[in-house]
Amino acid sequence: MDLSHINEQGYARMVDVSAKEDSIRIARAQAVVHMQPETLVMIRDGAIKKGDVLAVAQVAGIMGAKQTPSLIPMCHPLLLSGVDLSFILNEAESRIIIHSEVKTTGKTGVEMEAITAVSVAALTIYDMCKAVDRWMEITDIGLLEKSGGKSGHLINEK
Repeated sequence: MDLSHINEQGYARMVDVSAKEDSIRIARAQAVVHMQPETLVMIRDGAIKKGDVLAVAQVAGIMGAKQTPSLIPMCHPLLLSGVDLSFILNEAESRIIIHSEVKTTGKTGVEMEAITAVSVAALTIYDMCKAVDRWMEITDIGLLEKSGGKSGHLINEK
């Protein structure tokens, strides 16, 4: 398998996408934050002293998606047309499931932006709640679905 981010001399490079066709590209990703049941109740009830955890995580995730090329060296700067995050509070399993959806019209996909969005949102939840629950865990970060471009529509069947 040839790696597209390696040049003929074996050094890293940003892939040239100039010959690719523009298409509508959408990616969805997920992250899960596991915590103590009491922490989840405090988040749900707005009792975390730093403020509204999910509102801050929402904005942080959007900002993370927009900053992806500043964080991941070989990512192309993209004009994102939409970024949204949703949070599912699963009290039975004491966790928050974070989903992102990122959209653009362009020559390359938004998978990294979608994954970065959920990662930054999860880290924000951790940061805002670590004073009451230092041992939260962030798991299951990954791409759920992508569409657009040469590979078309793909769904992670895991």
